[in-house]
Amino acid sequence: MSDILLRVRNLQVEFDRRAVLRDVSFDLHAGETLGLVGESGSGKSTLARAILRLVSASGGSVRWHGEEILTSTPARLRALRRGMQIIFQNPLSSLNPRMSVADAVAEPLEIFEPQLDGAARRARVFSMLERVGLNSEVGSRYPHEFSGGQCQRIGIARAMILNPQLLICDEPVSSLDVSIQGQIVNLLSDLQNEFGTAMLFISHNLAVVRYVSRRIMVIYRGRCVESTTRDELFSNPLHPYTSALFAAAAPLDAISAPAPAVAMRSARASPPVVALSSPAAPYADPLAGCAYRSRCGYAIAACATIEPALQEVVPGHVAACHRAREFRDARPVS
Repeated sequence: MSDILLRVRNLQVEFDRRAVLRDVSFDLHAGETLGLVGESGSGKSTLARAILRLVSASGGSVRWHGEEILTSTPARLRALRRGMQIIFQNPLSSLNPRMSVADAVAEPLEIFEPQLDGAARRARVFSMLERVGLNSEVGSRYPHEFSGGQCQRIGIARAMILNPQLLICDEPVSSLDVSIQGQIVNLLSDLQNEFGTAMLFISHNLAVVRYVSRRIMVIYRGRCVESTTRDELFSNPLHPYTSALFAAAAPLDAISAPAPAVAMRSARASPPVVALSSPAAPYADPLAGCAYRSRCGYAIAACATIEPALQEVVPGHVAACHRAREFRDARPVS
């Protein structure tokens, strides 16, 4: 856990002069899984693509083994990407409909290991297909002949054929039937244990993120608002948005977590968390103050004018909320 594979600092992305990712920073260690959660439109997929330079960053730094990715030459970036692979949300659209399964899985080998002869390449492809639960006979077939779950297995085989050190999973199970989601998540966990791959796991399904992750980062309107270990986050959320996410997910995912202010020491009663059915403000709105304030039942006057800084409230647990220390002090005494 001491080796930092990926170091992201103050990463920013703008689309049409609108900030969709703002000052995101984190480290990812070898073999670790970092979960990234947030509602749709929060910037999760943009972050994944910016790390791989599939979209352009407007500022910040992304270092892979200490080497800056954002300023790498195209040739060097191509070489660095060998160790970083991505699995996309829609498995069918991420596969070339005109390529057979075997050709799609073999393509990374053709690019990065051109010295392999045809027989060795086919052996690697069929071995990986079997490892993800598909027999070698599927190699001559095409993506449209398979279900969504099978296509995602093909996508996983293609991503893992190079034995990458980092696997970015961008909502890998959100488009699949519930009965298939568990199989894919278990497959990813097994492959991680077998190959020692680090994962950045992006999902809005808190149950899945809780199962696979060691640490979790919560993102809202392109900014990290809370980050800590999995157990600490689910036991003691310190940002109202995190608590609201838990409350919204509880009926579906059977996840229970206390609201951040269990018993405020203030004399007045604590206001309730505003439901997430309240829509987020558009990115075009001014970002003065806390971006979450219009949806937050805990907002105070400072929230309208001062953007809360991301601060370490307890060791290893950071949150961007003016009242985070109050929420920490309001924890039940064990």
